[in-house]
Amino acid sequence: MTEAEQHDGDEAQGNEQHGHAHVHSHGSGGSQKKRIYLVPYPKFIFMYPTLIISTLATLVLWAGGHSIADPSETVPVVMTGIFLCVMMANLFIIVFDFPRATSLTLVFIVTTVAMGVWMLFLTRPDLLPAVGDWIKRIRPVANTTFFLCTTIGMTLMYIAVFVSTKFNYWELSNNELLHHHGLLSDLKRYPAPNLRVDKEINDVFEYMLLGAGRLILHPTTEKRAIVLDNILFVGKKEDQMTRMLGSIKVKIGDDSGPN
Repeated sequence: MTEAEQHDGDEAQGNEQHGHAHVHSHGSGGSQKKRIYLVPYPKFIFMYPTLIISTLATLVLWAGGHSIADPSETVPVVMTGIFLCVMMANLFIIVFDFPRATSLTLVFIVTTVAMGVWMLFLTRPDLLPAVGDWIKRIRPVANTTFFLCTTIGMTLMYIAVFVSTKFNYWELSNNELLHHHGLLSDLKRYPAPNLRVDKEINDVFEYMLLGAGRLILHPTTEKRAIVLDNILFVGKKEDQMTRMLGSIKVKIGDDSGPN
C-alpha cells in the first residue's frame, strides 16, 4: 500500500468515527429535550359543557332577537331549560365521585325509575295530562344578558385556572422529576429512576369528559406518595411516562455495565 492510499484510508476512518460520534451526541441531545408535563387541574375544569351551552344560548337569543316579555316566545324557555339541565348535571358530576360500580348502580336506578314511571302512565293514563299541564306551567326563562354575563364570568374563571397552572405543575425530564410551584417558580427535585407510577380512575364521568384521572407517584427518596388529581388524558400521560422511565432504566443499565 502506498503512502497516499494509507493516508486516504486513515482520513476516511477518521471521518467515519467523527460521524458516529456526531450521531451519538445528537441522539443524546434529543433525549435531553424530552419533557412530560403533569398539570393537576381544579374540578372547575369539567364545567366546560355549561360554558358551551351558555355561549350557544347567548348567540341564539341575540341573533334571533327573542324577548322573554312575550309569553308566546318559547325559544328563551327552551334554552333556559337546556342550560339548567346541563348545569345541574355538571354540578352533579363535580360534587359526587362515580367509580365504576357506583356508575353501574346509578344506571340501574335511573333505568328502573324510568321503567316504573312508564308503567305508571300505562296503567293510569289520566295522570299524563295532569303531569303535562304541571310541566307547562313551569317556565324558567332568562334573557340574553343573563347568558352573556354567565359566559363572560365562566370564561374569566377558565383564564384564571389556566394561568394558575403555570405556577403549579410537574415535569418528568430524563433522570429527574421536577415540581414547579409558587409565584417565584420554586423548584423541588426528585430522582426519576425506579419511580413507580400508579393510575386511578375515580370518576367515570370525569374520565368521559376529559379523560381525567389520578396519578400516584412513588419516588424512591420519599416515604409518602405524590398524588396528582385531575390529570387530563391520564391514560396517554401514563403511557408516555412508562416509555420514558423504561428508556431511563435501560440507559442506566447500559451505563453501569463494564466499558
